[in-house]
Amino acid sequence: MAALMETGVKGSTHTATAGRTRNFLNSPKGIMSWIWTVDHKRIGVMYLFAVMFAFFLGGVFALLLRFELIRPTQDIVGPDMYNQLFTLHGAVMVFLFIIPAIPASLGNFVLPLMIGAKDVAFPRLNLMSFYIYVVGACFAVYSLVTGGVDTGWTFYTPYSVETQTSVIAMTLGAFILGFSSIFTGLNFIVTIHKLRAPGMTWFKMPLFVWGMYATSIIQVMATPVLGITLLLLILERAFGIGIFDPAMGGDPVLYQHFFWFYSHPAVYIMILPGMAIISELIATFSHKRIFGYVPIAFSSIAIALVSFIVWGHHMYTSGQSELAATVFSFLTFLVGIPSGVKVFNWVVTMYKGSLTFQAPMLYAHAFLCLFTIGGLTGIYLGAISVDLHLHDTYFVVAHFHYVMMGGTVIAFLGGLHYWWPKIWGRMYDEFWALVSAALIFVGFNVTFFPQFIMGLQGMPRRYYTYLEQYQSTHLLSTVGTWILGLGFIIMAIYLIRSLYIGKPAPKNPWFGLTLEWTTQSPPITENFTQTPKMLWHAYDYDRVLMDENGMVTFNPNAEDEHAHDGRAKHTNGRNGKSHIEETTRSFN
Repeated sequence: MAALMETGVKGSTHTATAGRTRNFLNSPKGIMSWIWTVDHKRIGVMYLFAVMFAFFLGGVFALLLRFELIRPTQDIVGPDMYNQLFTLHGAVMVFLFIIPAIPASLGNFVLPLMIGAKDVAFPRLNLMSFYIYVVGACFAVYSLVTGGVDTGWTFYTPYSVETQTSVIAMTLGAFILGFSSIFTGLNFIVTIHKLRAPGMTWFKMPLFVWGMYATSIIQVMATPVLGITLLLLILERAFGIGIFDPAMGGDPVLYQHFFWFYSHPAVYIMILPGMAIISELIATFSHKRIFGYVPIAFSSIAIALVSFIVWGHHMYTSGQSELAATVFSFLTFLVGIPSGVKVFNWVVTMYKGSLTFQAPMLYAHAFLCLFTIGGLTGIYLGAISVDLHLHDTYFVVAHFHYVMMGGTVIAFLGGLHYWWPKIWGRMYDEFWALVSAALIFVGFNVTFFPQFIMGLQGMPRRYYTYLEQYQSTHLLSTVGTWILGLGFIIMAIYLIRSLYIGKPAPKNPWFGLTLEWTTQSPPITENFTQTPKMLWHAYDYDRVLMDENGMVTFNPNAEDEHAHDGRAKHTNGRNGKSHIEETTRSFN
């Protein structure tokens, strides 16, 4: 960064901490101010606590499942309880954690800051979405204490109509949760369209915002289909109206079509936010302009659109026609293209970058490894001839977890560490963060990679007992969950500890260029003292430098390749000076 000109962003070099300055955490005070808050940051924090509790609950169910499978004989639970455990693990993890985790918690907190807005477009609707989430979660917990559910998280008919477990309570909970997802998506779409700061054009937005935009489209368009499907299932159980009952002219396979028409796009509701976080981490910790900004942005939209037309690859064994299966197989391969665009562009961004390996970047690298494995095995399962042999085996379990946990959860952890100093104004212990990341990566692979082998050998999923030949791989998989659990325990300890004795966080601990790093840590209630202006691209690392205190430095001779006409330049003359002075006024 030679020949740089430093701006005079005076009065912004102080370090803000949660306990010594006014910020959204302590102003206003009192529990009622949190209960009735319309501040997107507080709502994001409340969502964060809620989804982390759901993650803990689902994790406990997973540990019990794996502990039961150490040996092929029954040790802890019987077949009925085992069915309830894997159903509750899947339903809690999918509906209560993975779907809302990034958009509702991190997205709610960060998105308005990133686009220079003071809040989301509909603050009261935002608060309502949180309480709707809580009500839906209560119904799910109610089903747990009134006998559980044993159908699997997909609630397939006809068994879900016939079983005596609490299917109505769980499906009603998922139905209610859908409204929370729709409201969040609608809020984000309007916020991105209407509340961007001056100068924040569509092609200056951070890629995280693009990812949230694509996710919101799916949430608004696909979630109503799930709501109608679950409502029909509830009516079928309560009144026997015959929609899915062949004896009354219904079709149980129709339920699968309805369910997967939502649930495959829902996979991208889960993974697109994770990809959005990875774009931020790769650019920030490579200290380099993101390669292929426009293709990455448009690939998010492409994934959102294609995700609506590939649901049939879940149903190769359900009796659909060969032509339909062939079409769905082709479309499944097609959706891999925009995902591959992202991965290749992230790798090229790191090439010759000035990489630093703090904890968020380790999670970004873990994501690249694990999601690539999950994506490639998805291509295998998209091939009809392969899927017919691997369908309903542990190969599918491993693939799903490499995408969902190796992708979404790992990205969520990377984003949590990335924005933790901004949320709480405190730095965590970097050493223990690295230890935790390593344990989680190793534990995850030890847990789920053996399941690929089991699946190839023919081990069916959802069985509480198995043949002796599978014991060694089941044992290895169970040991992996212990390593994974240890990593999460360490993480919980150092993150909670940081809230009390962590070092005060500066405005910009990672030297990022997006607008949330121009505010104090934690931010004030209003986000910005005055409306900022976006005078650079979010990834102009060759042109702009922002230090940890928010001091902005321009290279006035660098060409702005991201300008719409491709010709705008910052020079040492009058134009360059006016940009610098404008930045000073915006962030002073």
